[in-house]
Amino acid sequence: MSEHRIVSLIASATELVAALGFEEALVGRSHECDFPPCVESLPKCSSSKVDASLTSGQIDTQVKTVLRDAVSVYNVDVGLLDTLAPTVVITQSQCEVCAVSLADVEAAVCEMVASKPDIVSLEPMCLADVWKDIHRVAVALDARETGEELVSQLQARLDAIAERIARLSARPRVACLEWIDPLMAAGNWVPELLELAGGENLFGTAGEHSPWMTWDDLLASDPDAIVVLPCGFDIERTRVEMKVLTDDSRWSSLRAVREGEVYLTDGNQYFNRPGPRLVESAEIFAEIFHPDQFSFGHENTGWVRLGAE
Repeated sequence: MSEHRIVSLIASATELVAALGFEEALVGRSHECDFPPCVESLPKCSSSKVDASLTSGQIDTQVKTVLRDAVSVYNVDVGLLDTLAPTVVITQSQCEVCAVSLADVEAAVCEMVASKPDIVSLEPMCLADVWKDIHRVAVALDARETGEELVSQLQARLDAIAERIARLSARPRVACLEWIDPLMAAGNWVPELLELAGGENLFGTAGEHSPWMTWDDLLASDPDAIVVLPCGFDIERTRVEMKVLTDDSRWSSLRAVREGEVYLTDGNQYFNRPGPRLVESAEIFAEIFHPDQFSFGHENTGWVRLGAE
């Protein structure tokens, strides 16, 4: 039985802890941690300052307003953290919008968490960083070999996809949209996953933050396919938000729209969580772009074709 008491304040880290075999050592989570499903019974140690029920455009405005006056858009329940007496707290410093920030956690721990836990901060910008983060968490949990084995298994699954893709010549030109209003392209690890799975990435750069884009950018590129993977949204929520795009007169002029090559994904569960399920994200890309070569069973759960759902 592990002697660790782990609080994870980022959804991807919660998945990572479980993948390393420390699921039962988790004693607290963030308000966004929901996988594996059993973690939902754990106490929530954070809350959001942003109303997630708002539209894409309203959320963007609220986030920008909050960040003018605060380090992040999340609150940390210091009293609950102290009660849970964690030995390890996992957070991140990659994005103040994606999860509880390192500064917030450090302030909370220094303020009144008597157990004085080790703080493990993750900062993934590309796939290699995700593997490093797995090692970082594994070392903190005295499970270095387990971490090495997990990385090896995940990399092997990606390599198997890449090897099959290497034999194919067709590579659709793809625009990945990480936010709908205003438009944002997907960066960080998504361009790597897309290229690995046989697509040509048009926007965003591997290892760099996701960039804002304009309608003119989208129209000028006229992609063969569009994949919509909004941060924090599942397929149903994405479908609702798509009205902002589909009601625009410019939408129907795009090649991908005319040819039925627009796909909605569960960006919340897959593409925007830099943890073990990035492998499933690559599988989703492969299924979408090369359906005659790949069938992992993610259709209708991880992705749907717009208009066919």
